[in-house]
Amino acid sequence: MKNFNAGKYISQGSYKSFQPEFINRERQVESMDLIQLLSNADREIGRLDMYSEYVPNIDLFISMHIIKEATQSSKIEGTKTKIEEAILDKENIDRERRDDWDEVQNYIEALNSAIKKLSELPVSSRLLKDTHRILLKGVWGKHKLPGEFRTSQNWIGGASIADAKFIPPVHTSISDYMNDLEQFIHNETLSFPHLLKIALIHYQFETIHPFLDGNGRIGRLLITLYLVDKGILKKPILYLSDFFERNRSLYYDNLTLVREKNDIEQWFRFFMVGVIETAKSSISTFDSVLKLQKEVEAKLHTLGSLNKHGQTIVNYLFQRPTIDARKARDVTGLSLPTVYRVLDALEKQGILYEMTGQKRGKQFVFHDYIQLFK
Repeated sequence: MKNFNAGKYISQGSYKSFQPEFINRERQVESMDLIQLLSNADREIGRLDMYSEYVPNIDLFISMHIIKEATQSSKIEGTKTKIEEAILDKENIDRERRDDWDEVQNYIEALNSAIKKLSELPVSSRLLKDTHRILLKGVWGKHKLPGEFRTSQNWIGGASIADAKFIPPVHTSISDYMNDLEQFIHNETLSFPHLLKIALIHYQFETIHPFLDGNGRIGRLLITLYLVDKGILKKPILYLSDFFERNRSLYYDNLTLVREKNDIEQWFRFFMVGVIETAKSSISTFDSVLKLQKEVEAKLHTLGSLNKHGQTIVNYLFQRPTIDARKARDVTGLSLPTVYRVLDALEKQGILYEMTGQKRGKQFVFHDYIQLFK
């Protein structure tokens, strides 16, 4: 895009903060390479959206997509919780890893809450603040104004503001920047493609860095919320955090290029490649899930009288792929002796794998299903 101006650095005495330009205005795309990438991204995201219409019980699988998103988005911020740990109850997590586990669980709750609230709230500062409040509840950032925009200067990288890699705009300008961002989100008069629009929104949000903590996670979540809110996706089934995590250096370098060189087109290209790769990967995952479903159903038919109860447990496992006898009893309403028989049958069929190696307090995992999301 010609004449794109990202903003400028303003002296604040002992440091310079970056003050971005407002983005709520008309823009034109002239690069044929970018237009081609955009066309490919639109096609792949359209293919992915079709899965939300004809994949049976897709909501079962969305929960695992959210768990993966939570672990990958939190990983970018330094947490080390894996998918296998994220699906366990807290008492089954080593004490020294519970803080990271809490961070991931908060992200899952925040994402689920935000998606649910979209039915009554548009993507807005209010929605982001509500989501942020859940994200920081009871974790390391709990003293960093959960649910409120910052009232002091923050910075990215460096031990102090003196050696920071990037210093966002001063806190007194946050309200104006977020108002401009919100107006751009909902400005229907602009003839600007949605995928480029959310790419610009994500860049601008990360540049504003309106919260004292959690900006990266909220900014990545914002991508999915926008696509659902605008009807690009019927269901929340596209998450870019895995792509950003695998290309972390490029992610930060391309954001910096915009601020330093006004090179918004390189950021757009990177973002479109992310959408294309992620959509293709998600489609492949759904295909694999459908194949696994058929394989599991064939195995369940061999259980005879336990088939029905096994199916009930498997339906639960597609949402939360770990279970113990107590949870299986709650899910099925069966007596514990019958529950043990069903779990034993599922283990013998290779549907479940016992992960503790103990005789008591056994934890079973739907291993083949988890592997599809790794």
